[in-house]
Amino acid sequence: MERLFFGLGSLFAFLAVALGAFGAHGLQSRFAPGMADVYETGVRYQFYHALALLAVAYAISRWSAGLTLLAGWLFLAGIILFSGSLYVLSLSGIRWLGAITPLGGLAFLGGWLVLLWTVLRA
Repeated sequence: MERLFFGLGSLFAFLAVALGAFGAHGLQSRFAPGMADVYETGVRYQFYHALALLAVAYAISRWSAGLTLLAGWLFLAGIILFSGSLYVLSLSGIRWLGAITPLGGLAFLGGWLVLLWTVLRA
């Protein structure tokens, strides 16, 4: 499983760089006022949590997989819900997507707590 999370972390880091560059250079004219900042927040948190997936891969290889797997899945869910909803919101203007974003934030928080618990138990 450490290879899976290391691969996912690498993929999402790559996508964060690509999406950030595309947003900065190719999408500026498509954003409504203030939405470029929303898009950038999605990219930033995606990159942070791509690195968190790499940390999960390390934790799995260092300690037992157990709850560490849950942390990885929570980070993945957070990237999809948090960053994904911000991407779609910033490009479409569909405001109700903002209600999904906090669920991704909760997934991020849960992932960090589970990762902390894994380290404390080791």
